[in-house]
Amino acid sequence: MNAFRNDRTGGTAAGLVIAACGVTLLAGCGGGADTPSRPTTEVKISLSDAGCEPSPATVPSGPVKFSITNTGSGKVTEAELQKDGKILGEKESLTPGLSGDFTLRLDGGAYSVYCPGAAKDTSTFTVTGGVTGGGTGGAPAGPTPATDLATATHGYHDYVVGEVDKLVTGTKEFTDAVRAGDMAKAKAAFGPARMHYESVEPVAESFGDLDPDIDARIDDVKDPSRWTGFHRIEKAIWADGSLAGMAPIADKLDADVNTLKTKVGGETYQPAELANGASDLLTEVSTSKVTGEEDRYSHTDLYDFQSNIDGARKCFELLEPALAAKNPELAQQLEARFTDVVNGLSKYKQGSGDTAGYVDYSTVPEDQRRKLADAVNALAEPMSKVAGQVV
Repeated sequence: MNAFRNDRTGGTAAGLVIAACGVTLLAGCGGGADTPSRPTTEVKISLSDAGCEPSPATVPSGPVKFSITNTGSGKVTEAELQKDGKILGEKESLTPGLSGDFTLRLDGGAYSVYCPGAAKDTSTFTVTGGVTGGGTGGAPAGPTPATDLATATHGYHDYVVGEVDKLVTGTKEFTDAVRAGDMAKAKAAFGPARMHYESVEPVAESFGDLDPDIDARIDDVKDPSRWTGFHRIEKAIWADGSLAGMAPIADKLDADVNTLKTKVGGETYQPAELANGASDLLTEVSTSKVTGEEDRYSHTDLYDFQSNIDGARKCFELLEPALAAKNPELAQQLEARFTDVVNGLSKYKQGSGDTAGYVDYSTVPEDQRRKLADAVNALAEPMSKVAGQVV
């Protein structure tokens, strides 16, 4: 990873995100539906200033649950599972005393665990054996309805491709206004364009530096002169009051979102990735976006809230048929809590139809922000259980 790696220790995806829900894109997986079901192996990772050694460091292929705990480090707050330069899974924003987990079905091969900020930030992780069955794009072996899960992963691919298509169009509307020096149009286009990014952000995060190039905040870059993307232009519009010098940044943003479009076209997913990404999108809303730090200049945070929830809900809806067959109580609980969150957000909408938007987040009182966060937390808790049901 280079010096411009996105270290959103207070932010992402998140979590395994994913967003959007497929926060991770599992490389090198495949499999046959007849492979016997294998028990889930737990790997524990303790975050410290020294590093993040996985225990055990070698496991058999199949379902693997990574349980991550911050044992007291103020600077090491996330861990990622990587393979061939791609982020397969991650858990972020784990401040001292907090813990989190994600589950994936892994094939045999060499992986690494990465924790930015540690003295030893990379540790080796090995999966023995071959293909597990139900790898990327397929359904896991075992009792979970395979047809429903295959439909879910294919549906998520189509959703991601559709959202990125809209992102390309919306971004071009935004950047055209920036290049034209039209401040009013740029302001109006900023929040709606970013919604299509936030709904699938976990997917973008898996592609290394592409996410920070598109969406880094100033906190995320070591060299401000290399800061690019939506938030760099956001600062120019709302804080600096000038679009001078922003045309090259706008050009690069267009190029980066088109690169994202190219990459997502060929990606495939596994069911647990949808669940992991949905859980992490929810966690990101309740831990970092609720503070207002994401869109600190424009205060368009509620657009991000809505798109994160939309992305998480899409994952749930795709997984719901299989989940309802296996654990109907959990499916019903999630449906009710998604409804609570959506109803809570609706109070802050303004306008209708194509012109509908959200109020300036700086006008939302602290107690109301906390209510929003509490509702999202109440949803995130059962959502965190879904990956274990569909892996």
